[in-house]
Amino acid sequence: MFDLPIIDSLLLKLFRFRTRAFLRMVDAPPTVPPPPAGGSGYLYVHIPFCEVLCPFCSFHRVQHRHAQAVRYFTALRTEIRLYHAAGHRFTGVYFGGGTPTTEPAELVTTIELVKALFGVTEISVETNPKDLRPEIVQPLRAAGVTRLSVGVQSFDDNLLREMERYEKYGSGAETRERIRAVAGIFPTLNVDFIFNQPHQTRASLERDLALFRTLGANQVSFYPLMTSPTVDRRMTKQMGQTDPRRLRQFYHTIVQRLAPDFAPSSAWCFTRRGHGTDEYIVAADNYVGVGSGAFSYLDGTLYCTTFSLSAYERHIAQGHTGITTCHRLRETDRLRYTLLVRLFGLHLDHASVLTQHGPQFFRKLWGELLTLRLLGAARADARGWRLNERGMFWLTLMMSAFFESVNNYRDAMRAHVKEELHESVEMCAPAANSLAPAASRE
Repeated sequence: MFDLPIIDSLLLKLFRFRTRAFLRMVDAPPTVPPPPAGGSGYLYVHIPFCEVLCPFCSFHRVQHRHAQAVRYFTALRTEIRLYHAAGHRFTGVYFGGGTPTTEPAELVTTIELVKALFGVTEISVETNPKDLRPEIVQPLRAAGVTRLSVGVQSFDDNLLREMERYEKYGSGAETRERIRAVAGIFPTLNVDFIFNQPHQTRASLERDLALFRTLGANQVSFYPLMTSPTVDRRMTKQMGQTDPRRLRQFYHTIVQRLAPDFAPSSAWCFTRRGHGTDEYIVAADNYVGVGSGAFSYLDGTLYCTTFSLSAYERHIAQGHTGITTCHRLRETDRLRYTLLVRLFGLHLDHASVLTQHGPQFFRKLWGELLTLRLLGAARADARGWRLNERGMFWLTLMMSAFFESVNNYRDAMRAHVKEELHESVEMCAPAANSLAPAASRE
């Protein structure tokens, strides 16, 4: 019998050791990277503006200012045109943030541009409960949005107050009514929750799950709370400390309470009669990120754009992209990255990875694959391996560790542009992170 908490800890340590070089970024020219031979796959568009800056959030976001946002959207559309002119083509687009719907008219204009240039059929947009209003929702659906994702985090009013969301976005009851009102408008309506918040209890989590099932939404994503060193310091003061020992119990509760109506479409996303997933990195082997603070992954190279909005506008005005740093992954790291995202998407297809990487995928990752097999994390099927619940939990831990390393990079980048973020000095204190090259500090 395995001692699961010990296995959890050992797997995380091994994963962090094996992937420690993923984000060793160096300065990069702001030119458009060449399109990959297999196609660019997905387009990610980052909108960093938010009405309220939640204390737990580690994403690149700034306080919304209308004039600044309009300039930003104008630059954003110019950058999108640069990628089209360079030959990039996409099958889907994901608008994330921040809160893309802070400027609904600008957002719709940008969606229409992406559709006109690339003919995308999958369009996903993130929003907050306050923006579930007809004057925002209806133009989005008319523009072709197929998936709307609502950041709720919890229906527990006490937790919402701790997260500083109650006053700005409304109570849990108000949020539920807004979700009910838009259910059925979009092919996929996703609701985002965060589990393992400092003062969250199992009873509160089960209540969130029961209430969600009454709303008519057909997709739900449950993310473990992920922070960075800087955000963690602020969050601890305002919300308290998390207890990682509860993660497994909470995750098991989520999976059990959602079954059988909601089937997993990734390790932390569950779908009923919808389509699409919460993570565009699972949907395509390659993706392009545009906007300030966006990441791209193309043919084994990671790219990141500037975190300075003013520098971003200057780059675009000069005919460049927003790219400032990159990292070319070693061959083994590229294989591990593929393994991570494919298994996070629940299924490792033998034929697909052989086409992408050749037989060295299995030769070089035999240790990782044998570990998963010995631990009973996956079962074989006709096409490859499929994760079971135990494996899904471990992939949740691994993917959250990967995103936390991305958050550490964001910390380092944001420390150099604190005057733009409209946050406290403490929030923008430099992180203990050596990933930020000097020339990329704009």
